Amino acid sequence: MTPHALREATAHLPAPLAIIDAARLRANADQLIARAAGTPVRIATKSVRVRSIIEDVLGRPGWAGAMTYSLAESLWLSERGVGDILLAYPTVDRDGLARLAASAEHRDKITVMVDSAEHLELITRAGAGAANPVRVCLDVDASLRLGRGRIAAHLGVRRSPVHSVAEAAALARRVVTTPGVELDGVMFYDAQIAGLPDTSPAVRLVKTRSDAELRERRAAVVAAVREVAPLRFVNAGGTGSLERTGSDPAVTELTAGSGLFAPTLFDRYDAFEAHPAAFFALDVVRRPAEDVATCFGGGYIASGPAGRTRVPTPVWPAGLSLIGSEGAGEVQTPVRGAAARALRVGDRVLFRHAKAGELCERFDTVALVDADGDGPPRVTPVPTYRGEGRSFG
Repeated sequence: MTPHALREATAHLPAPLAIIDAARLRANADQLIARAAGTPVRIATKSVRVRSIIEDVLGRPGWAGAMTYSLAESLWLSERGVGDILLAYPTVDRDGLARLAASAEHRDKITVMVDSAEHLELITRAGAGAANPVRVCLDVDASLRLGRGRIAAHLGVRRSPVHSVAEAAALARRVVTTPGVELDGVMFYDAQIAGLPDTSPAVRLVKTRSDAELRERRAAVVAAVREVAPLRFVNAGGTGSLERTGSDPAVTELTAGSGLFAPTLFDRYDAFEAHPAAFFALDVVRRPAEDVATCFGGGYIASGPAGRTRVPTPVWPAGLSLIGSEGAGEVQTPVRGAAARALRVGDRVLFRHAKAGELCERFDTVALVDADGDGPPRVTPVPTYRGEGRSFG
């Protein structure tokens, strides 16, 4: 549906309002699977944060398992029937680890992330033992490191301290000699490939070089770890790198989530075209100038390095932009442009968020708009995590 059609379908609902185009969401889910070319894909729950959507996507062909961002979230989803959960980040949630260790059902479904001996010790101190082992996954740093010493460069996010083949093998040996934990998998998240738009030849060169380095190192890491213990899975990739990463024979599964909603950070990739499925609507509450309309709310700034790429973008009516001196504000967001001249108090403006699931932390529900079939679109409010009384950080 067009932004205008989404606006018309939800005009009866109060704003601020989060809107999901259900047909586009399904098409995006299928596009991600097609890009994965036969490699199973986990859904990254942090990029969705709507349980009903997570469950619906997991019911579609090619999707297998969830990648969560919080142990509390993992336990909550497990209790509600979601299976094969990989917690993407290490946890120091001692109460959560104790609940995990004490429940055979949770232990059968949830694998937790580790990148150090300290993480293993936390798990065993929480009550895991030989009779009730917790499954763990090694987080191996997938960043590209160039040079040495003072001229060394680190391209990628700061995640695991485990980077080399020797470091990964050493941690694997520590896992198999620690009662209460079992080695289940290895993960490599290539943020400098998956999360970096193709905005210049330099970026494309970094991606190509990083992919080549990572393929060689990943294969060696997986081989070395498998000499220590068998692996159920090797996880890698993200929305922006499914084609590259999925073609690596060392990888057994991929992860994607942002591509379901297609926020603005995914607008400029060579390998695929983003089709936006998520929007939010704000009401115009005043007209301070002829070419300016001020909307209520809208200060939904995305995480990451502060800058223009992290602010929302007005998309309907076309031709609007934020005002540089104000941006998107906590209680008001002015927009400027020729289209603003026609806006009146009470009219509605649609925006896109820079990232995916973070928007859902602002809303109790999202309006799921489904235009499949004959007749007017069906509009169904569905609860977000927040709407179910859950906030996992």
